[in-house]
Amino acid sequence: MIFAKRALLPGGWDSGVRVLVDDGRISKVQTATTAAPGDSIVDCLLPGMANVHSHAFQRGVAGLAEGRRAGRESFWTWRETMYRFALSVDPDAVQCLAEMAYVEMLEAGFTRVGEFHYLHRAPDGRPYDDPAELTARIFAAAAATGIALTHLPVFYAHGGFGPAPASDGQRRFLQSVDSFVDLVAAADRLARRGGDRVGYAPHSLRAASEADLAMLAAAFPDRVVHIHVAEQEREVADCLAFSGERPVAWLAARVALDARWCLIHATHMTAAEVRTVARSGAVAGLCPVTEANLGDGVFEAPDYLRAGGRLAVGTDSNIRIDLAEELRTLEYGQRLTRRARNVLAEDGGSTGRRLFDAAAFGGAQALGAEPPEIASGRPADLVGLTDPHRLPGGGDRLLDRWIFARDVSVSDVWAAGVHVVSGGAHVARAQVADRFGATLRRLLDGAL
Repeated sequence: MIFAKRALLPGGWDSGVRVLVDDGRISKVQTATTAAPGDSIVDCLLPGMANVHSHAFQRGVAGLAEGRRAGRESFWTWRETMYRFALSVDPDAVQCLAEMAYVEMLEAGFTRVGEFHYLHRAPDGRPYDDPAELTARIFAAAAATGIALTHLPVFYAHGGFGPAPASDGQRRFLQSVDSFVDLVAAADRLARRGGDRVGYAPHSLRAASEADLAMLAAAFPDRVVHIHVAEQEREVADCLAFSGERPVAWLAARVALDARWCLIHATHMTAAEVRTVARSGAVAGLCPVTEANLGDGVFEAPDYLRAGGRLAVGTDSNIRIDLAEELRTLEYGQRLTRRARNVLAEDGGSTGRRLFDAAAFGGAQALGAEPPEIASGRPADLVGLTDPHRLPGGGDRLLDRWIFARDVSVSDVWAAGVHVVSGGAHVARAQVADRFGATLRRLLDGAL
């Protein structure tokens, strides 16, 4: 059982909260009570957060593309490094890299991950004997670490608008519609844990044609669906040259955008596109740390939220896995572009609370998960914070200190009721980190 000095419940903050867990779910929530012998005690208890967008294998690329070459550095030059690394990883490495990423996500307060998984084939481009070999490794990594998984197999058929042929560096990603339908069916068979979900993800408008999108929609009418869109200015220019329309407008005119959709990045939108996405009920999947690292740009968050838009956060390239940093960077990007403070807070409200609530509920929607609530019957996906200085102020103030300062941190995490993080460290951190280090040394020895 868990005792929290204060907890964020569906009705707001409460004190003296005791949470009883049975078979991975919350069986009872008691308030205005005291700890019982044997309880795990935390200063603050929050519902777990969904990481809406991850490429787990890219955890191995972190820090490898920070040197300047001749000419302008951009997403497109970073992609060359990522492609070279992607051609080096074998199935064991895919699982090892994912386990390290998922350990770090849990330690950061993420209890569910949306794995946008586009490594499908062997390094030479041929399918494995089991075409779902690498998908199975993602499920194995999630089960080994305890994080809930929404698996998003990625459809990738082309190298650019037109459609243009795929490059040699993309050979591990490619699928036909028929082989992709089989891959999603295999993922369904691998989703054996109660919290596992399977959606699908056309990689981008560069990689999936209009005909592809229509066939995928017909094959998977009821699943959550994610897509990269309008991440870079060059992508917008290429889409305009191809179709005469911007990416988000092009997509909205051809698919039924609704609450099942998550538009990843959506960085470069017009005011009309912002309103279109907000009114559709879709989620904007933002990855502020990666977007900053790649120099993508800043999402138009204030207008989007004012229009009723829903958002979530993800760690994308996994260059840094830190929930508080994603939320902080989201707000700081707005401050820098507008030269103002507390841009995303509502009048009279806490910035941290606004960011946390929006990302928690938007992330759950985007990943097909239950609402993130500390309430009877909900999954026991819970995050404990420690407040070593016991400073005065309410729960919202504590959230602000966690996100924007250093003195509050994640101490404990329960995933489906299992105490997977204690004292700030995952219970399997040492073993996973050892394997990760050995694997990365092997992959990088002379490769990059």
